Amino acid sequence: MKLEEIRSRIDKIDRELLVILQERMGLALRSNKFKQNISDPEREKSMLAQIERMSLDLIEGSFSRQLLQTIITESKRLQKEDRPLVAFQGEHGAYGEVAARRLVPEGAYIPCMEFIDVFRGVEEGSLDLGVVPVENSLEGAVTQVNELLTTTHLKVIGEAKVPVNHCLLATDDTDYREIRMVYSHPQALAQCRGFLTRNKLEPRPFYDTAGAAKMLARENLKAAAAIASALSAELYNLEIIKEKIEDGPSNSTRFLLLSREANAGGGNKTSIIFATPHKAGSLYSVLRLFAETDINLTRIASMPLRSEPSNYSFFLDFEGSESDEKIAGVLDKMKKLTISMKNLGTYPADAAPR
Repeated sequence: MKLEEIRSRIDKIDRELLVILQERMGLALRSNKFKQNISDPEREKSMLAQIERMSLDLIEGSFSRQLLQTIITESKRLQKEDRPLVAFQGEHGAYGEVAARRLVPEGAYIPCMEFIDVFRGVEEGSLDLGVVPVENSLEGAVTQVNELLTTTHLKVIGEAKVPVNHCLLATDDTDYREIRMVYSHPQALAQCRGFLTRNKLEPRPFYDTAGAAKMLARENLKAAAAIASALSAELYNLEIIKEKIEDGPSNSTRFLLLSREANAGGGNKTSIIFATPHKAGSLYSVLRLFAETDINLTRIASMPLRSEPSNYSFFLDFEGSESDEKIAGVLDKMKKLTISMKNLGTYPADAAPR
């Protein structure tokens, strides 16, 4: 093994250590929700003694103890900051984290494996806020998130429209001409379908864009690439083979910010979900209320009801606040025309992707 290769492997291990430390700090912040005091002297004493006993031949016990003590001290410092814990689906570097950083600049960003984990974490109180994608400009509604919105008690308190610029990433020693398969989230693969087809690349679904990049770097896969953000390339030390490989030049995803409490500051946009009787003209009767009162709709989408697949839930976004007398009147009239209705909340609208 040559010096250059040895140093490259050392650099890779150092980056992986940082990723693991980031995950540990996130778990420590989550644990703070269940503790009365940040410090737990008995547990710290036990941890330090255990790590010292576990030391290996190249690592002195005193060094292991000192290292863990430094980590514990930094963990307690972070917990004292009491930053809001903001959940997103995927690994660090995901577009959900990009949206979370925009929506809650002072937050601590916690990755979750699945969308349901984001919802449950906020609902149960171990996380303060959640950021989830609701629709993409190329592929439309994010079905799983829309399904979860129909059953959750969480409120929408903000939105962010994030430009999605997909990059083809590979390890720095990969010959791009040998790439045969590409890993990424199904949504990202669909948004780059044209690029993959033209280059005869086999799509391989993965749970997350950034997760695919992380896996590629960790496994050091050859003849393989990942579709993810430029941030993922930076975090996992991957080479950007090609940028902006999405099929549409104006690809963007709209994210919602979820909370257990409604937005105290109000806003200028409102989202609702409703279902109408399965008969002719029922949807028209509802939409006519908005037309007659000059309320502008910004989104309408539908989804079959799980309990009754022949009937549908409708997702409606419109300009204005639920506290406005005109809108309150429309929502009140809707109750008589629908079989169910849920107000997701009023929040500040995000004008355009940025």
